[in-house]
Parts: sequence; C-alpha cells; structure tokens
Amino acid sequence: MDHISFSEAVEKLAGRIGYELRYEDGGTGPRREDIGRRQRLLDAHKIAGEFFRQQLLTPAAAAGRQFLAERGFDRDAAEHFGVGFAPQGWDALLKHLTGKGFSHDELKLTGMFSEGQRGIYDRFRGRLIWPIRDIAGDTVGFGARRLFEDDQGPKYLNTPETVLYKKSQVLYGIDLAKKSIASKRQLVVVEGYTDVMACHLAGVDTAVATCGTAFGADHIKVSRRLLSDDGTGGEVVFTFDGDAAGQKAALKAFDEDQRFVAQTFVAVEPSGADPCELRQTKGDEAVHALIRSRRPLFEFAIRSTLAKFDLSTVEGRVSGLRASAPVVAAIRDGSTRMGYSQELAGWLGLADPNEVLRAVKNAERRLHTAPEGKGAGRTQPGAAVGHGQAPAHGQQAHGQARAAQGAPDGAAGPAVAVMARPDPRDPQGRMEREALEVVLQQPGFLTPGNWQHFAATEFVVPAYKAVQQAIGVAGQSQAASSQWLEAVRENVPPELGSLVAELALSPLPATGEETLARYCRDILRRLFELQITRLKEERLGALQRMDPAVDPAGYQLLQRELMELEVARRQLRGDG
Repeated sequence: MDHISFSEAVEKLAGRIGYELRYEDGGTGPRREDIGRRQRLLDAHKIAGEFFRQQLLTPAAAAGRQFLAERGFDRDAAEHFGVGFAPQGWDALLKHLTGKGFSHDELKLTGMFSEGQRGIYDRFRGRLIWPIRDIAGDTVGFGARRLFEDDQGPKYLNTPETVLYKKSQVLYGIDLAKKSIASKRQLVVVEGYTDVMACHLAGVDTAVATCGTAFGADHIKVSRRLLSDDGTGGEVVFTFDGDAAGQKAALKAFDEDQRFVAQTFVAVEPSGADPCELRQTKGDEAVHALIRSRRPLFEFAIRSTLAKFDLSTVEGRVSGLRASAPVVAAIRDGSTRMGYSQELAGWLGLADPNEVLRAVKNAERRLHTAPEGKGAGRTQPGAAVGHGQAPAHGQQAHGQARAAQGAPDGAAGPAVAVMARPDPRDPQGRMEREALEVVLQQPGFLTPGNWQHFAATEFVVPAYKAVQQAIGVAGQSQAASSQWLEAVRENVPPELGSLVAELALSPLPATGEETLARYCRDILRRLFELQITRLKEERLGALQRMDPAVDPAGYQLLQRELMELEVARRQLRGDG
C-alpha cells in the first residue's frame, strides 16, 4: 500500500511497536535503540504538525490565511495538505514539545530548532508551514514560507538534513500522489508547494515537488518504483517556468532523464505562469491544458539550444548545428538519437540530413574521448560566426576583389573593389543573364506588375545583381527612350559598362514577333517562378525551425505566406 520494499515495511512496523528485529545470514539492520530514536523523532514531527495546524486558526495567523486565500486555497484545502502556521515567538513550539515529554537532546535532532548561546529555539517563526512527508505518510520535515517584512530570512526555509530528512530523497506531495501515480503511471514534477496544491485541487493528482533541490537520482529511484518503470509505458512530466531559470532547470533535468525507461516530457507555460497562478487566473482547465501541452524533453533541450541562434542566416544555422549536435549526441538510446538527428535537420531547415548525422557522430566521438571535466562536445571559440547577418553581396565582392589584388581583407591602405565579370557559361547565373538580356533589349515586356516582380527578385551573381539594381535606378519611365541603355550604364560600376553593352547586343534565340514575344514572356515567367521557389524554401525552412506551441501566430502567418506563394506560382504557370 505504501509502495515500499518488504524489508522497509517490516522495519517500519517493528519501529512502531518497538520490536527488535533479527536478520538472517549475519545481516545487519538498525539497532533497537536506533529504531526507537527514529520513532521518537517521527512522533515529535507529528505533534509539531498538529501544533502548526492549530496555530493557523489563531488571530496571529491572519497573514498566513490571507496568503492562502489570495492563491485560491480555502480552509478545506489547507487542512487537506496539512498547512499550518509557526507563531512569531522564539519558543512556542519548543515549549509545546517539551511539555509533551521531549528532551532538548531529542529535539536538537529534529531540525525544527536552531541553537544559540542560550540553548535551542524555534527554527520556524512567523511563517506558513507545509509538512513534508515520506512515501508512507510520516512527517519527516517542514517547509516554511516568509510572511512578514521584518523577517530577514530566506523566502523559503526548509528543515536541514537530519536522520529523517534527506532533501535529495523526499518529494513533497508523494504521500498524496502515490496511488494516482501508480494507477495512472504518470508523474508530474512541479517547482513548489503551492504548485502541488493547485495541481491536486485542479485534478492533476500525480503532482509532486522537490524540496529546495534539483530532481536527482534518489528522486528517480522513488519515482521509478511508483511508476513500475519497466519499459511498458508511463510518463514523467516536468513543469518549469518559461523564464531563463526555468529553462535552465529543465535542461538540468535532461542530464538525469535517461535514468527513466518511461518517456519524459516538459510542459512550459510561455507566459511564465506556474500551475498555482494558472489555476488562480484561468481556472482548473488551464492546469490540465498545461500538462497536455507537454513536449518530449529531448525536443525541448534541442529547441532551447537552437533558440539562442538566428536560424534565418547561414551563420546562425551553422552555429546552431554545432551547439545542438552535442545535445543529440548525449542521447543514449541509438534509435532515439537517430530520430532526433533527422528532426534537427528539419528544425534547421537543412535539405541534407546527412550533414546533421555527421555533426552528431563527431560530437559523439568528442563526448567519448574528451578528458574528464573538459566540457566534451563544446564548439571551439571562433568556430562559428554567431548571430550576425551574412555579409551583403557587395561586401563579399569587395573582399574577393581585395584578395584578387593580393591584399589581405581588412589590411590598411586604400583599395578599389573590382567586380569580376561572370562566366556566361556558369549554369548558376544563366537564368539571370537571359532575363537581363530580355529586359535590356525588350523592356516593353515588363508591365507595371512585372516591373515590381523584377525589382523584388533576388539575383545571386554579384555582377548581374549590380545590373539589375542599375535597371531599377534608371526606372521604367526611361525604358522606352533612346537613352535607356545609357541610363543603365551610368548606374553600374565602371568595370561593368561593357557587360551592359554585351547583354544588350547578345542575340535573343527567337525570330519573328510572335516567337520573340513568347520567348521573352517565358524567360520572365521562369525568373519570377525561380524567385517564388526560393521564397518558398526560405519560408519552409523557417516553418520547420519554428515551434507552433511557442509562436502560434507566427506559425500561421508563415503558412499563409506559403499558400500565397503557391497561388502566385500557379498563376504564373497559367499565364505561360
């Protein structure tokens, strides 16, 4: 019933009746006096818990009752969770427990008292109190929340480490949640006492919280026993605030996650609200919605890493891959690791998943070969450009020109950037060259609508891009005049003047007015369709990198833009 082992159950019952156990095969167990002392400490905690609950009803505890009411907790809720109040005096609990027959030496072992020059005094004073119970329901410690401004102590003060209380092993709410965890095979880990209360009252009765420490290996042992974590199902859901601290906590959980066989998830409220605030402002359903929004912990860890980079740039994607590959490489299960390698390619918008697989393999090797404590898997300083935008075509051309002249880029002294003439046989620039030939020789085919499309088209060959920009500066109004070509030549770098002439004089592969018109329209249509294809690829890459749960409006906007681009592409084909 208590989900403890057989030997633990026997020892627990023996402690209750003071029975001395004898262990077979020379085994050792707790001595009779140790069992008796433990029971005395449990008794002291039980009596203290009752004392604190009674104090919550007194006039002095008005601030505590107000605190609970403001968070949506009534008297029944306080009684259900055993919430109490520690009086502001120095020895109220001390007097109560000594009056029940406990000695000062015994009380020193409970963690409920501090010690000064004049002896021991109450550790918890003027605070709201939560009893922290073990899986069997015995109170082993307390958590205390500051209520008054003159209290100089921390916001939350817990019992220190004692014979009973080991913070790396206790989970607040485990006594109330254990049956539901076992039957539903779900464990929800939240961050605080009030979050546990809010979840249980909202119907998420599998919620527990750690007590001032990270969710660690000992917590996992307890959880796995309750979940029957044998690979046949079950889930663990970590809930964290949406702020940086919450994300850091979630990523820390990633380190321990793989000790579970059950699947692990993260549920993060984008607004930063915790379950208590959600229930208070939006009701019980909002708490359920938070748990339903859970995402696999691996996905959260990878996407949180990618969020640090500008994935709309080549440099950002490269840096994002370098940073996230070690996260994927740390996944122990080979099939899961392969699956997330493929997902990462999509989130980065990479057409070739093999690039990610190679990066993950390299990160795996670094993880296995890095000296201990050296931070395996990190990218080297300077290995990535970071978040900056890619240099403009003109900047690239300028650097290339300086290199061609034998000067290192960034060297002192003046340098003239010379834009190289493109090779007319280069397949990458062929479409751009043919389109420029049409526009320079037959500008009349550029209707007002087509003129806007032409100006918006992203040329990739620097020299052809310069000519395109010069056409835009010359303007549609001059296209019909005899000064058209001269106006274009005046707006290109001097070294490209002959290129403009070459493009204007190259014979178009069409004879006859009708054939020429069809050729010109076809070239422009293909140019515009190529631009639409590029834009669609950019939007698809951005869509793959975006998390719809985090930015639903942005996700829908990208989907609409993709639909509009597809409509435009079909219209172009229809016109052709």
